[in-house]
Amino acid sequence: MLTLLVCQKAYAQEEGVASFYADWFTGRTMANGDAYNPKELTCAHLTAPLGSIMKITRKDCPDQSVIVRVVDRGPYVKGRIVDLSKSAAEQLGILHLGIAEVVVGLIKRPQD
Repeated sequence: MLTLLVCQKAYAQEEGVASFYADWFTGRTMANGDAYNPKELTCAHLTAPLGSIMKITRKDCPDQSVIVRVVDRGPYVKGRIVDLSKSAAEQLGILHLGIAEVVVGLIKRPQD
């Protein structure tokens, strides 16, 4: 008798600082070839595959989180782990803060 074991892939989480794109990025080409749209729930990450889906959660308010799609590379500021679109930052409640400590979890890679 053959038994199949099905297990859910577990992705590591990382902690660090999130920031968001300035308005002047609007319309600029992202690493995936699309134009940056501040109204979409997107982000930049240095290593996650483009097209991946990530959950970003505020460390100081764990009930505030946002689901985003990776469309760009970055951030290129030391200590930051993710750059959010303006809508994602707004949903996360960090527009007035500029930056925030977050937990980033990879939910789905493009090939999953």
